[in-house]
Amino acid sequence: MSDWLEIAVPVLEAGSADDVAGLLHAELPDAAAGVELRDGEVVYWVPLDRGEAALEAARRVGARMAAAGHPIDAARIALRPALPEAEWRDAWKRTFRTVRLTRQIVVVPSWDSCDPQPDDRLIHLDPGQAFGTGAHASTRLVLELMQELADGDARPGRVLDLGAGSGILALAAAGLWPEAAIEAVDIDPIAVDAARENAEANRVAHRIRVSDTPVERIAGSFDLVLANIQADVLAALSDEVVARVAPGGHLILSGLLSEQVAGTAALYAARGLEVVRTCPSGDDPAWSAALLRRP
Repeated sequence: MSDWLEIAVPVLEAGSADDVAGLLHAELPDAAAGVELRDGEVVYWVPLDRGEAALEAARRVGARMAAAGHPIDAARIALRPALPEAEWRDAWKRTFRTVRLTRQIVVVPSWDSCDPQPDDRLIHLDPGQAFGTGAHASTRLVLELMQELADGDARPGRVLDLGAGSGILALAAAGLWPEAAIEAVDIDPIAVDAARENAEANRVAHRIRVSDTPVERIAGSFDLVLANIQADVLAALSDEVVARVAPGGHLILSGLLSEQVAGTAALYAARGLEVVRTCPSGDDPAWSAALLRRP
């Protein structure tokens, strides 16, 4: 018998599934560990002994989101035995295809292919159960700001990806800056395994160090820090994150609802960084990101 259960949140509009996944990722700690889009549902996993409590939390948050106008069928949120790995991998194959996310960054799942342009940076990705396909507005915002820095001739020597998920941001950094050394960390062991597998599949495992090291134990400073994490976690980690931005280095904050971005950016500015700008997503203005710099 599996030690895991899955919670399924029905989504009423297929095109909104990724946005709903991002909202659940931001609102529920269990969903923050990893979600899957599956046949009109957002699915995430909880330990067997916490199933009923997690279901109650999901229904409470789902009802609030539905009342706010998000296309969720809160009454049908369900708890059930987790699917075998082969089945959830097949679900990814039905819903996730090659997508261009920036001028250069193109994500290609392991079961698909593409005909790249000369300047493209391909990311071969198998998200598995780890959050991060690049399709969600919060992830795309980070990638767009990374592209902006690269187009502006930024050349970070060291990059830190906090809350790496599938490793997509670390892989993008490896593509945009071939000389950079990259640290990718996540507290979720599923994400750590997925990020390592994806680094190996992209032949950059020698440049991306993946671990579950807590931020306070990460040594040194970085020219670019990426943090696509929900607002309360960014607030709690602000001192430690700021301490790891090198002089002249940049920090990109995402995973933020638009009403949260100004306050979060101000919190980081109060700890010694400059706010370069905040920007809403062009895909979904409910989400925003912030670009900051250490003088």
